[in-house]
Amino acid sequence: MTTVIASITLTEQERTLFDALLTAARETSSTLRAAGGWVRDKLLGLPSGDIDIAVDNMTGEQFAHHVHHEGKVGVIKSNPDQSLHLETATTFINGVSVDFTNLRSESYTTTSRIPAIRFGTPKEDAERRDLTINALFYNLNTQQVEDWTENGVSDLKAGIVRTPLPPMETFLDDPLRVLRAVRFAARFGFRIDDELMKAASSPEVTQALATKISRERIGKELSLMMTKPRIGYALGTILA
Repeated sequence: MTTVIASITLTEQERTLFDALLTAARETSSTLRAAGGWVRDKLLGLPSGDIDIAVDNMTGEQFAHHVHHEGKVGVIKSNPDQSLHLETATTFINGVSVDFTNLRSESYTTTSRIPAIRFGTPKEDAERRDLTINALFYNLNTQQVEDWTENGVSDLKAGIVRTPLPPMETFLDDPLRVLRAVRFAARFGFRIDDELMKAASSPEVTQALATKISRERIGKELSLMMTKPRIGYALGTILA
């Protein structure tokens, strides 16, 4: 059982940052949510650097320009080969790197892992993510953790790697998520969900991984995985 903190306690630096963001949110009638890795790591009591902010009513770039600070706003263009399907506005505020995107929904074809993207709800945004433990939000406006998949917090506590949607659907949409599941299992020493393992080793997903993902992108993910101390266990489990 993994120790998970009941609520998120902000550092002074994070509190100052979020206050600045909420000032802009009031001006734009926006709801802001910290998303993904920062929320996961804070709940695990781990230090977390970069913060991803999801905006509900405009693009990340549009919101970033409303934030009153001296840093420049850079825009990272979408690049599917690097798993970047949406433009991201990035800037430094009070010494913290912050990325801004909008909440989105994604739909895929059978031949490509490049999704069609539209504005989405928090639930849709959570469900299109790779794993439940990476699909948690911290709502800056309400100061509450949001678990739209209804499994993120419990999976974090139990130490389970699971997909928000049925794993076959998740992996056929983007087969690279198989390798990400292994990487996070190795990173935290978590158990891989049985249904996830079954889907990951299926002929359909294996074929999709070979045809939809470039060798360069697979190589990059494998390189990230090899830095994890438990990678042998994770790979052995999912390939068994």
